[in-house]
Amino acid sequence: MAEKKKTIPQKPVNIRDITICDATAQMLEKAKRDGVETAFDRAATMKACPIGADSACCKHCSMGPCRLNAKDPYGKVGVCGATIDTIMARNFARMVAAGAAAHTDHGMAMLDLFREVVSGHIKEYRIKDVQKLDMVAQSIGIETEGRTTEDIAMDLYKELERTYTQVEGEIPFAKRVPEKTLETWRKYDMVPRGAMREIMELMHRTHMGVDQHYENITRQCSRTALADGWGGSMVATEISDILFGTPKPVAVEVNMGVLKEDMVNIVVHGHEPNMFESMLVSVSEASLIRAAKDAGAKGINLCGMCCSGAEMMSRHGVPHAGNFMSTEAVIVTGAVDAMVVDVQCIKQGLSKVAQCYGTHLFTTNYRCHIEGAEHIAFHEDKPGECTDEIVIRAISRFKSRNKPIEIPNIRNIGVHGFSHEYISYMLGGTFRASYTPLNDNIINGRIRGVAGVVGCTNPRVRHDWVHVEMVKELIRNDVLVVQTGCSQISLAKAGLMTPEAAHLAGPGLREVCETVGMPPVLGLGSCVDNSRILIACTAMVNEGGLGDSIADLPVAGAAPEWMSEKAISIGHYFVASGVYTVFGVTFPIVEETKFHKLLFNGLEEEYGLGKWGYTADPYEMARMMIEHIDKKRKALGIDKTRERVMMDFQDRRSLDVA
Repeated sequence: MAEKKKTIPQKPVNIRDITICDATAQMLEKAKRDGVETAFDRAATMKACPIGADSACCKHCSMGPCRLNAKDPYGKVGVCGATIDTIMARNFARMVAAGAAAHTDHGMAMLDLFREVVSGHIKEYRIKDVQKLDMVAQSIGIETEGRTTEDIAMDLYKELERTYTQVEGEIPFAKRVPEKTLETWRKYDMVPRGAMREIMELMHRTHMGVDQHYENITRQCSRTALADGWGGSMVATEISDILFGTPKPVAVEVNMGVLKEDMVNIVVHGHEPNMFESMLVSVSEASLIRAAKDAGAKGINLCGMCCSGAEMMSRHGVPHAGNFMSTEAVIVTGAVDAMVVDVQCIKQGLSKVAQCYGTHLFTTNYRCHIEGAEHIAFHEDKPGECTDEIVIRAISRFKSRNKPIEIPNIRNIGVHGFSHEYISYMLGGTFRASYTPLNDNIINGRIRGVAGVVGCTNPRVRHDWVHVEMVKELIRNDVLVVQTGCSQISLAKAGLMTPEAAHLAGPGLREVCETVGMPPVLGLGSCVDNSRILIACTAMVNEGGLGDSIADLPVAGAAPEWMSEKAISIGHYFVASGVYTVFGVTFPIVEETKFHKLLFNGLEEEYGLGKWGYTADPYEMARMMIEHIDKKRKALGIDKTRERVMMDFQDRRSLDVA
């Protein structure tokens, strides 16, 4: 009989050390009592591979895997002779390719739906924002004067299809890029042709024995990332706006308190809005509401999570139950009768947690099946068949609930839905909508600059904390913050996304916020809606006074708790567009290598693009971004002596700012 392995006792985890979200903490305590494992538990027991974390390994062929020493990166090469720089560049590029593929596939699905709606084959959806249709068409040179909506829409479809299928030329939205930025891309052969070609070529180049120069790989990596930001992601956002409406600011409740014990609770989690839009119709169906009441419920309560939730929150004011790291915790309440998912950022662990509490977990998209979950196929030509069935099954679960219910009594208000179009209107009014007031207030120093803070939440750091502390530091120093994805839920829970939060901002930003009546932190939508930030940056350049390219702007970006390949693609398309971008948690690179120097300095110094930055410390992250913004202000000649001095960041760490 084999000797029994000794169990190594695990150090007890203080839940308050892993999240600042009170609702999530309460549910993690409950999960512990119930003997239910979550991603936080798995992260505590799963030690990250140090070689993999530094991207110092290669497993692209069967001669390996080859492991290099990060402490002596040039002391060894792979079996084929690949250097540390080649290996890291290939690994990084494959992350970009996977992330770009995710956004591109999302965007293409939206475009396919758009084609079928315009051609009349799908009648369950329609074009809701004709004005946005005209604006997008005009932005890429399509004539709209005197033409029918259907003709304009079909021409737009045909033009945007080139974003994916074109093998030569430039993607359509390249017409939106500031001329100087576009000139830089053309100089270094970085303008995307078509997303399919760029992703295919990048995967080919990173195959064993093909492209073996880190700098050449990085150029194609940049072109692929740009095909995401200015292609797949931008198409997804613009088509979603056209079909479902362009967001406008709306006050929305967030956090787990949006669940109702006396109602049938359905939580939708994922990224594509099509199914969620149909779910809105189903939960409003009189016969289904009557069925819920017959089962003893007061009605049907629809809530969102993660990015599809952020999109519906921005468009329709649907309550939002939490971000990525709270998706298991919300099921622990016992109050969720059905969690419905489509694609992206969906933990496989949801299946086991759902089984523990008798919650239905339904997959709906053919791309994403989960072992242990039930699949109810969603088809855009008959969407109600799927979403009605889900509501019926959720009602059945409500009727047979047999687990204790514990819902954190915590709800926070956030104002979301600041699309590029609304920001322009908000600043300039109906007849003079423009970014002139923003540029003017940056030039006169009231606003120091703009920061895009985006991305996921990650159990390797204290949940929500890095987002919140970094953003507090930025707005204290007069930096206007724009947010997308799970990050904005972190900030909404912390009370930073209402006009009343202006008192936390520096005097200049506070004055602007109070004058306009806006929060110091603006929520723009889901993670695919980072393309709104690119459009806003372009509008700032076009408005004048802040340089001729995106790289001239006093702006910076950050993903404090990133965790996915999509985040790397997003980060790199911002860097390639000219934005200094800082990531937290970890970064897949060995410092002081040639590849590291290229990403963290060379792209800016040699190519005139942006550059990468890394730190896990939120205060250091804010300092790095502010330093960059000040550097750009100085280059523009708008650096003025400021009346206040930033608090020392070492002192800031010692403050109790929880």
